[in-house]
Amino acid sequence: MAGDIIIRRADRRDAAEIAILVDLSSHGLASWLWYGAVLDGSTQTALEHGRNQLRCDDDRAGWKNASLAEVDGEIAGLVIGHVVEPSFAEEEAPHPVFEPILVLQQGTIGHWFIDSVGVYSHHRGKGIGRKLVEHELKRTGALPVSLITESDNDVALGLYKSCGFEEVARRPSVTTETYSKQHDWVLLTRSAT
Repeated sequence: MAGDIIIRRADRRDAAEIAILVDLSSHGLASWLWYGAVLDGSTQTALEHGRNQLRCDDDRAGWKNASLAEVDGEIAGLVIGHVVEPSFAEEEAPHPVFEPILVLQQGTIGHWFIDSVGVYSHHRGKGIGRKLVEHELKRTGALPVSLITESDNDVALGLYKSCGFEEVARRPSVTTETYSKQHDWVLLTRSAT
């Protein structure tokens, strides 16, 4: 039996743990992107690059907008959320693989956006993901809340739908020689409360 689940705001010192959980949340897509910094010689590992990026104060999906779940003093999961500012409409995808995600997210200007929800596999099934989502919903004020997940992630889809999210759009994933996972990206939104 797990102990109490404690949700706390992250700080910069949590960046390495945040990077691992963001990568876990994205099913490896984050480290796939971060690996570009290894290829160009600016870092030795993808995880180091992700950690450094998430330590930046101005990264909207970084440590300042992250909350962590702890169980028995161990970090068990994370959620990252932020407002999608109007300037996001001008963003360009860092790689074609991210184009469908970007298009979906650009349709959420003015929404609170849950960027990542990740729970370590040995902590799953304990209600941590639900507590993280509920924590984030309390932070949103009166804004509509949106998120994007993969069409084949039945556990996540079930959780989000049980929290009041509804599917509003889909886009097929873009595959490349190095990223070949085929699925749809699903945009889910929960109306303003």
